[in-house]
Amino acid sequence: MPEFTNACPICQSKVRITRYHCDSCDTTIEGSFILPRDPLSKLSDDQRHFLLTFVRAEGRLNRMEEILGISYPTLKNRLNELIAALGYTAELTGLKPTPEERQAILDDLEAGRIDSNQALRFLQGEEAFYINTNGENTND
Repeated sequence: MPEFTNACPICQSKVRITRYHCDSCDTTIEGSFILPRDPLSKLSDDQRHFLLTFVRAEGRLNRMEEILGISYPTLKNRLNELIAALGYTAELTGLKPTPEERQAILDDLEAGRIDSNQALRFLQGEEAFYINTNGENTND
């Protein structure tokens, strides 16, 4: 049985449901019915695939990098596009590093204690970066 959408397959106009039928008990109800809103119906096939991959990866973008073979910034952009397509706005995390933390991030990157993807997440405020009172990274 084909999947139902709320758009006409010919002209893409909104359709109005006027008849329900139950094959099990052979009940038919006629009238005007409104379909419940499904926010996922707005998504493209690519966005649905991304969402399902996100769930399968338990929301871990580093796992999604491996599964989809795309970079962290690209994943983050696609996630923001998905959030917008669902009618939400991405909230700022408020984790922007201080100048001291920024320098510590760059020092850790140069010393090889963190990789470039993690440094980027810290610098963009997408992940918290902590330094202890000795000025050392405590993110290990």
